[in-house]
Amino acid sequence: MNTRPHPRPLVRLLRAALAGTALAAFATPLLAESRFDYAEVIESTPIYRTVEVSVPREECWTEEVVSHRRPHSQSNTPAILGTIIGGALGNAVGHDKSNKRVGAVVGAVLGHSIGRDIVAASSRGRVTEVETVRQCETVYYYHDEERLLGYQVRYRYHDKDYSVRMDDDPGEFVRVRVDVQPVSQ
Repeated sequence: MNTRPHPRPLVRLLRAALAGTALAAFATPLLAESRFDYAEVIESTPIYRTVEVSVPREECWTEEVVSHRRPHSQSNTPAILGTIIGGALGNAVGHDKSNKRVGAVVGAVLGHSIGRDIVAASSRGRVTEVETVRQCETVYYYHDEERLLGYQVRYRYHDKDYSVRMDDDPGEFVRVRVDVQPVSQ
């Protein structure tokens, strides 16, 4: 299978490009001729616009923060030991085998409860600390500001007045482009 483009569209495209180039070459003498001159500035008025400006500023302060901590010794060892000791005592109190089992279970439950109460009582003593912390936030302050947008310039060229808006103040004279074009009769 041939994947090259068909030559006829390419030939047409090249002919159109050449024809356009030839027309541009012949049309060049018909275009305007430009030159530059200077015109007297009659008036140059600055143009301002009021805009709202946002200025970020970081504001900081110190603050006292209270923190509560539990002591590090939150061991479950007293509850486990209470369970073991309670179970052993309950086992020793019973007379026969089933009484010893019931006594061991009841003793273990009571021992665990007593051990848990010991752990809870030791963890109630929280440590309270007061820290001084520096806090900061960004605050925006707004104010109006006048910004120069440009100049409205009136100038005179060959006894005719013109007006144009310019970025900069031109001074006493402004440079102008003068186009000369032939006029068909």
